[in-house]
Amino acid sequence: MLNSKHIAAILGPTLSAMLVAEFPLVQPHLYDLQIPSVIYLSGVLMFIGGLVIVRAHNSWVRDWTVLVTLSGWFLLILGLFRMFAASTYQRGAASASTTLFMILEGALLGMALYMTFKAYASR
Repeated sequence: MLNSKHIAAILGPTLSAMLVAEFPLVQPHLYDLQIPSVIYLSGVLMFIGGLVIVRAHNSWVRDWTVLVTLSGWFLLILGLFRMFAASTYQRGAASASTTLFMILEGALLGMALYMTFKAYASR
């Protein structure tokens, strides 16, 4: 549990800040001019972060700590996709509706805030 709290104490606030910063209501034109090389670079960073989390925390128990493991795997897989299919990702992101994007971002933000709460809440 201590390892989960340490990782969630970093992962939760980081994901929360990233998700709020890229939310369409905050920066509506952030993804208008994506270029494949930047998508690739963000994929490398996501892959590294996901790999670190999965290596340090690959726990599949039925409590909140599974969100840490799922986040690691999600980052690892999304990072690989962005690395190997940057142009495909660019086209998909450009054609996605703002409503769908906001729903997905909201769900991810909820999970990130929950991890942050669990990491910093005293027992």
